[in-house]
Amino acid sequence: MAWLLRILRLVVIMAVGAATVTASVVAIAPQAKGVASAHISDHARVRLDPLAERSYIYDRFGNPLATLHDEQNRVRVKLGAISREVVQAVLAVEDAHFYEHKGVNLRSIGRAFSANLEEGGVEQGGSTITQQVVKNSIVGNEKKLSRKLREAFLAVELEKQMTKDEILERYLNSVYLGNGAYGVQAASELYFGRDAKDLGWAEASLLAALIRSPVDYDPFRNPDLSNRRRALVFRRLVEVGKLTSVQADLLTAVPLPLQPNRPRPANDYFVEQVKQQLLSDTRLGATPTARYNAVFGGGLRIYTTFDPLAQQAAKQARDATLPNNNGDGTFNLPPDPLTGKARFGTAAMAALEPRTGAVRVLVGGPGFDRYKYDLATQGSRQPGSSFKTFVLTALMEQGYSPTDLVNGRGPCADIPGYEEKPAQNFEGSRGGVNTILSQTLKSSNCAYLRLGQIAGLTKVADVARRMGLTTPLEPAYASMAIGAQEVHPLEMAAAYAVLANDGIKNPPYFVDRVTDVQGRILFEHRPAGERVVSEQTARLVTEVLAENVQKGTGTRAQLTNGQPAAGKTGTTQDSSDVWFVGYTPQLSLAVWMGASSGRVSLSFGGGATGGRYPAATWGMFMNTVLKETPVQAFPAPLPRPGGKCLRMPFARSCASSYTPPQSASGPPASSGPSGPAVGTPAPVLRPVTASPVLVPSPENGIKQKDRPPKRGRP
Repeated sequence: MAWLLRILRLVVIMAVGAATVTASVVAIAPQAKGVASAHISDHARVRLDPLAERSYIYDRFGNPLATLHDEQNRVRVKLGAISREVVQAVLAVEDAHFYEHKGVNLRSIGRAFSANLEEGGVEQGGSTITQQVVKNSIVGNEKKLSRKLREAFLAVELEKQMTKDEILERYLNSVYLGNGAYGVQAASELYFGRDAKDLGWAEASLLAALIRSPVDYDPFRNPDLSNRRRALVFRRLVEVGKLTSVQADLLTAVPLPLQPNRPRPANDYFVEQVKQQLLSDTRLGATPTARYNAVFGGGLRIYTTFDPLAQQAAKQARDATLPNNNGDGTFNLPPDPLTGKARFGTAAMAALEPRTGAVRVLVGGPGFDRYKYDLATQGSRQPGSSFKTFVLTALMEQGYSPTDLVNGRGPCADIPGYEEKPAQNFEGSRGGVNTILSQTLKSSNCAYLRLGQIAGLTKVADVARRMGLTTPLEPAYASMAIGAQEVHPLEMAAAYAVLANDGIKNPPYFVDRVTDVQGRILFEHRPAGERVVSEQTARLVTEVLAENVQKGTGTRAQLTNGQPAAGKTGTTQDSSDVWFVGYTPQLSLAVWMGASSGRVSLSFGGGATGGRYPAATWGMFMNTVLKETPVQAFPAPLPRPGGKCLRMPFARSCASSYTPPQSASGPPASSGPSGPAVGTPAPVLRPVTASPVLVPSPENGIKQKDRPPKRGRP
């Protein structure tokens, strides 16, 4: 009876299978007719889309910096760049008669059809490599007879349009081999850390084993199952005469890979900037989708301005000078008093070449893997007295001289908006009348608040914008002159670079050129220097800021090889943001230090100032990167006579207090010699209102703390 039941079961299976096939054929008959007609009459109908390929980012020396890819990590290679063992192993397992058939192997289809009848559905494909190319590129892998028929028709047509080697090359570059690797080259890198041309039988057999089911045979997750599947490939290679039994037995002892060798991810502040700029660059596509596909699947070669040696020097300088460093570029701050949440401080740095604008260094925070917000390009922080450079530049542009005199006496109630709560100099210093140069070296707040009024805050803001600042600047607040409005570190470095480059601005840039996979240049950076301040102005300001490094608040930025340097410190309310921004003819660098988010007082022993910490970081970095560089002097300015005693609008003399106008129709009449000095801009007709948050005063504790270290202190 058992044999009778088996016969009955077979008859039922064949009947069901025949019915299924008949129904499928009837259902797809119109489609099959169309496909057959198409492949006979229109050879151009089979179109294979270009394969997605990962893009590469390189540093300024041409070394790989990162790779960019979506879910498909692929590197296309020529068939000749794939080892013979890989080719033979794949052919043995997937299509031993590849070079004999015309796209469809009827013998394989017969075996698959028999197996499908026993299973009651389409379970085996019997697909040739050509059919798999069609499946992966055109028809998909839905288990329907209609899809299989179309796949077969298109495979026959494809063989008329491409050579066997071209089809095999396409297949070996497109097949999925697990863990995000598409194609044998990406898989060779991931599993073995080698190129596909360097693989032997053991490695080739594992790749061939993965084709059937990359997840099930994953050597990292299922090593036992993967090993058994690889052994089947060895056995198949023996069957087709590529290996002997002895060789196959020896190869089974070769261990499987233990961990993946993944491409370097785009996990860096600089790389993230490059990526975001490319995604918004319409030269790579008119739509966001087109640009995304180009960046992550277009096989681009992206050559950047990044200097890995300078970057390493920046991190070393940061870590060596950061107070209370935890060893990872951070320092602890008191917990948030409202939430109790832990807080930390860090530093950001940005350096670029003044003559080109090429960004060489970008330290956006403690590390992109743990803190993705880029403090160097996105962080908006008050610059403190480092903003005074723009007041100084505006003054020199208007014809004033560093040797002109200005009143720096404090507290200064004669500043518009400060009448009730007078502004203070650092630590309540009285100050007095002195040259602009001297007041800069002391970083006198009262002097620069008055100089802001003399220059005109609207003109100061205009100069700052021309030099490269893009953050909002509001001239209505007198405190703008001493850095109470926010800026980005990279933009500060770029703006100071204008002074290093004799008044010519080169906007900061990250990408030198982009090529396609064949090496054709898609676009490249072209210098577009623009004069934004006069050569004489840039040299006069540089002369003052170089003196500041020698004798003023920036002495810790001095360079040991004799290279002249110029720069300005900055320290804000309660030392919540401390800066040093400076330059040499070769590089401009901004260093900021503060809380990773919010404004938190940096209450280190002895007080945190821009001249104490960021200036030291700046000096250590520059001493490292310029150690072997020939010394370059700053060009000297033409002599500019000075000595005039400058007074604010409506002041009776350069040392007198502010006197508000009696009417809106104009300022009071000048009284002879006490009138404005030659070159003083038109007086402001209304007092400027200061923001309650930004007004420095003893009550709210806002002070600008920039000073040279006391004698005897390190």
